[in-house]
Amino acid sequence: MHLRNVQDATPAESDHGETVYETVGHVAGGSTSHSLAQIVLAPGSASLPHYHPVAEETYHILSGEGVVQVDQERVAVQPGDSITIAPGEVHQITNTGQYELVFLAICVPAWTPDNSVYVD
Repeated sequence: MHLRNVQDATPAESDHGETVYETVGHVAGGSTSHSLAQIVLAPGSASLPHYHPVAEETYHILSGEGVVQVDQERVAVQPGDSITIAPGEVHQITNTGQYELVFLAICVPAWTPDNSVYVD
């Protein structure tokens, strides 16, 4: 069994306002077949546009509001929404609200740094 609280995860902070807390996966342990991270985006921040050559990724929105763009399609997201992103689809999530946007990111297979290709 693997138990890890998000408060015990080492945050990976970016220059663009995104903080990633991996609780399951290659970095955090517990699984190599999938990964789970809680991600926090500051108001007005966005992830960098990217894709995963191998991994399928699902975002599940916990709090806040935002917009997810997958290739040329844009959708508004709110708490309770889940969106699945296929391998190779360029995607970006933006916090459009005045509070933090908090969501889970699940990758299958487990995310590794070499499975993110940034397009900007």
